[in-house]
Amino acid sequence: MKIFAFPLLLIGFFVSLSACDSQKTNATNATTTETSTPSTNRASQPDLAGDVTIEELDAKYPGMEKAYLAGGCFWCTEASLDRIQGVADVWSGYAGGPEDNPTYRQVAGGQTKQAEAIVVYFDPAVIDYETILDVFFVAHNPTELNRQGPDVGTQYRSTIFPLNDEQRRTAQLKIRELDASGQFSSKIATTIEDPIKFWVAEGYHQDYYENPNNPNWSYVTNVSKPKVEKVMKVFRDRLKPAFL
Repeated sequence: MKIFAFPLLLIGFFVSLSACDSQKTNATNATTTETSTPSTNRASQPDLAGDVTIEELDAKYPGMEKAYLAGGCFWCTEASLDRIQGVADVWSGYAGGPEDNPTYRQVAGGQTKQAEAIVVYFDPAVIDYETILDVFFVAHNPTELNRQGPDVGTQYRSTIFPLNDEQRRTAQLKIRELDASGQFSSKIATTIEDPIKFWVAEGYHQDYYENPNNPNWSYVTNVSKPKVEKVMKVFRDRLKPAFL
């Protein structure tokens, strides 16, 4: 499959990135070149691997509402939201920049204005947009500006991309409420931006946290897993039965 050829382009590129970025890249390279272990994640499905457009995804989830969010590494936020009841699916991608068809190499290397982001498809009869934001604010640290822990750069910024006026008002109110609550020791750094366009990330990034090849990689265990487990603890009463 063509998605497994992508890591060859990464050789040498991430040497100049931070140590943690290198861990993340190494995990990506190892996963995308490993073919001996069967995988049931979306990246292994020919009809969904490769260049999927957001329009094609929208057509797959009729009746669902959606949210565009960025909270650092998309492996973490995707897995966190995907565990919540009412969430039909979550896809990793890029948003917030004017560049067309950005690649992971370009975004992670800070060559674009894009951020690692997710699109969340959810059933409004089961969960509302405000609750999606509640999970989002637990799934990452919204007080860090242009970074998440060891991942540094605007590509890791905390951002909400409202798709309509109602989502924008809900996001603005949520940020004001969190600042007033004292829940965080610092002010919320999350920005609210126009989405411009959402670009679906390469196939091997989808369900990365769930991929049986990845759970023991240091980035996943040290960065992703604590965030996902925090969400599962805080929102235990909202978890899908499969994650109880």
